[in-house]
Amino acid sequence: MITLTDSAANRVQEQLLHRGKGLGIRIGVRTSGCSGLSYILEFIDKIDSTLAIYESKGVHIYMDPRHSIYLQGTVMDWVSRGLNHEFEFRNPNSKNECGCGESFSI
Repeated sequence: MITLTDSAANRVQEQLLHRGKGLGIRIGVRTSGCSGLSYILEFIDKIDSTLAIYESKGVHIYMDPRHSIYLQGTVMDWVSRGLNHEFEFRNPNSKNECGCGESFSI
């Protein structure tokens, strides 16, 4: 479903360790931005039976099953460019992205 690069998995595991709690991360989409959809990324601290659970490189990924159509095959990476560090999503379903890279459309 969603794959994390080694860099992304390491960053998520570091953040979970730093927080001292957490079962994994939730990845999803919401209506937002100039292209229509943006990514949701948040920590999960309790089991939510409405979410599907996947695993990539030792990280548990939680997702609303309704979002799978938007995220199928997505690769999440942790990238550094100069002073900027961020998660980057490479989504094969994306047909268009806004100029700032914050939103996309299917």
